[in-house]
Amino acid sequence: MKNKKGLLTLISILAVVAVFVFAYTQFSPKAQQGEKNITIEVVSEDGSSKMYELNSDAEYLEQALAETEGLEITNEEGPYGMTIMAVNGEEARYEVNKAYWSIMVNGEYGMYGASEQVVNDGDVFQLVYTIG
Repeated sequence: MKNKKGLLTLISILAVVAVFVFAYTQFSPKAQQGEKNITIEVVSEDGSSKMYELNSDAEYLEQALAETEGLEITNEEGPYGMTIMAVNGEEARYEVNKAYWSIMVNGEYGMYGASEQVVNDGDVFQLVYTIG
C-alpha cells in the first residue's frame, strides 16, 4: 500500500514538471535571427539619459549590450543569468539603498533578464536606475 502511494506521488510530481517544461518551451520568447536595428537608452539616477543606436545580429539583449560601442556594463552571473550591477560606472546596490537596474522593453517593464530577453528589429530598450 505504501509503495503504491509513493509511486502515485512520484508520477504526479513528474506530470506537473512535464507540464511546466512544455509550457516554457511553447510560450517562452523566441529569438529573431538576422540583423536588427535597436535603440538602448540608459537612464541614470539623476534622470539624465544617453541613447545608443545599434545594428546587430544579437538574438538576446545580453549580446547586444556587449556589442554596444561606448556602453560599459558591469554584471554578475547568477542562477537566473546576467544581473546588471553598473552601467557606465554608475553602480546600483540593492543592499545599500534598494537600487537596481531595471530593463524596459518598448516602454513596458521587462519580463526577462538580459540573458533571456530577445531582441527584435526596432526594439527600444531602457536600462533604468531604479530605487525599489
